[in-house]
Amino acid sequence: MIGIFGGTFDPIHYGHLRSALEVKEVFGLTKLLLIPSAQPPHRTQPEATATQRLQMLELAVSNHSELSVDARELAHDGPSYMVDTLASLSEDYPQESLLLFIGSDAFKYLSHWHQWQRIFDLAHIVVLTRPGTEIDHLEAFFKQRLCQQLTELASTKAGKLYFQPVTSLDISATAIRQKIINQQNPGFLLPDMVLAYIKQHQLYQRH
Repeated sequence: MIGIFGGTFDPIHYGHLRSALEVKEVFGLTKLLLIPSAQPPHRTQPEATATQRLQMLELAVSNHSELSVDARELAHDGPSYMVDTLASLSEDYPQESLLLFIGSDAFKYLSHWHQWQRIFDLAHIVVLTRPGTEIDHLEAFFKQRLCQQLTELASTKAGKLYFQPVTSLDISATAIRQKIINQQNPGFLLPDMVLAYIKQHQLYQRH
């Protein structure tokens, strides 16, 4: 199974990285791909350029061989739709099941995503939750796909929904950018190499 962890990563921080490491181990993934989006269709555009976000990602995982950076969304023009990314990955890894990891906040708006139902034709969706989170009030479409055991993900190619608790680190890229604007030190919220890059390129200095 191959894991997909998408986002703007503006900038990458320990909240992203801790979750990525945990799911790599829990699901026994062949690899975990961190995929930065070029033009996210559902949120404001990133402040750092695509190249800068990619370079920060590569720095962040440079000492973690179990994590890989995949830049396919940066290679084409227009909005980055996950359904297109998954279709492309399916062609590259035809024998592997794909697990798309998303946060619980993103899951609330999944039905607003471009061709969101087709995503289940291409991958399983794993929603990352805080420990102790109770799952209720699922719509019928999701209830039909909900599974309780990891083994169910391995036994089918795509189409399942699974909820996985992960260590909750209350870190956000928005808060990091605000600290930099306020000339506060965001140390220990993101890798030192990424922070050094931000300082070198004077990123997030102002709105």
